[in-house]
Amino acid sequence: MNPPLLTNADARRLFLDRHLLLRPQPGPATGGDLAGVLTDLGFVQVDGVNTLARAHDLILWSRRGRYRPLALDRLVSRQRLAFEHWTHDAAIIPMQFYPMWRLKFARDEARMQQRWPAWRGEGWDREIDAILRRIADQGPASTTDVGPDKGGGGGGWWDWHPSKTALEYLWRSGRLAISHRTGFRKIYDLSERVIPAEYRNIQLDPPQIIDWALSAALDRLGFATSGELAAFFEIATRDEAKQWCADALAAGRIVEIDVEMADGTRRRSVSTVASLDRLSMLPPPSQRVRLLSPFDPALRDRARAWRLFGFHYRIEIFVPAPRRRYGYYVFPVMQGDRLIGRLDAKRDGGVLTVRAFWPEKGVRLGRARQAGLLAELQRVLPLAGATEVRLGPDWLKEVGDQAAPA
Repeated sequence: MNPPLLTNADARRLFLDRHLLLRPQPGPATGGDLAGVLTDLGFVQVDGVNTLARAHDLILWSRRGRYRPLALDRLVSRQRLAFEHWTHDAAIIPMQFYPMWRLKFARDEARMQQRWPAWRGEGWDREIDAILRRIADQGPASTTDVGPDKGGGGGGWWDWHPSKTALEYLWRSGRLAISHRTGFRKIYDLSERVIPAEYRNIQLDPPQIIDWALSAALDRLGFATSGELAAFFEIATRDEAKQWCADALAAGRIVEIDVEMADGTRRRSVSTVASLDRLSMLPPPSQRVRLLSPFDPALRDRARAWRLFGFHYRIEIFVPAPRRRYGYYVFPVMQGDRLIGRLDAKRDGGVLTVRAFWPEKGVRLGRARQAGLLAELQRVLPLAGATEVRLGPDWLKEVGDQAAPA
């Protein structure tokens, strides 16, 4: 018997609901409310590019319009309701998830021990004890406190001084934690001085952690393949996710479904009866125009975004300027359950300048939709630290237009 079919419209609605994008939600975006948003999402990716606002700030603002960056800083560095570590990339993670990260610490440490001696050069492993003693005796430290960049700092993170490499190793393996940031610079301290004992002292077996990681991923995705579940937190391996799905199906904890993609094809996935039953209670998507971060959780899996929404996104920071199609750092724009285009905008002093908007194929930027876009740009001004929106010449592009070289 064929599994039930989740239509593309229902799949988008369920997915956006799990990502807190189905409808605008009120809240103070501080303390427990902000911690709740972070928990619902699972994590937010940290990125330093700040042409309008940093990625983690725009992600949280898009869910809570009253959000301001100082609230996240307090959450991490003072209230200790979240910590910084790694998922698929650097991220801010709810503190109650810390015990589950122990498996990631151990696996990352094993990979680093295997790969880094050849990759990162010699000497860094001999710095580990010295770095630990330095922080234990003298307190929190940043990378500039423990060693200069090799060759004066001209290289990337792969070209670090051995002391900096040892510092990264100690953080990735869990012996150090990020205490706070100064500007955007990470300040590291001993984990026992950062992570509250109530979370640091919890010990779970690997099977418990794997079960949690995959169950929690499915809760936040609504439906997924085993590979998508493994990729969410990057704690369980692909093979472990396949076995978990087989066991959970046999136990009746999850069900198989076919999900209709944007192009009409079907993709075999798993979900839960509770998630499918909830569909009838979900409201239609808000028609508000939304400005999203390139690293928004709803879009960070680029292949999934393409299959589900028919939206192909590529960040072009590392693309040479003459070869960029759109721009250095372009923001996806959503309306309802549809990605309607991408925006090239940059803050310059108190002015947010819109250099270009490219509508997606089949999207017409009529008066109502244009007014919605401009209203969203007005809403983001306080987050961006700007007071005025300025439209550049010829800012509205035709579908398929190439951006001018940066």
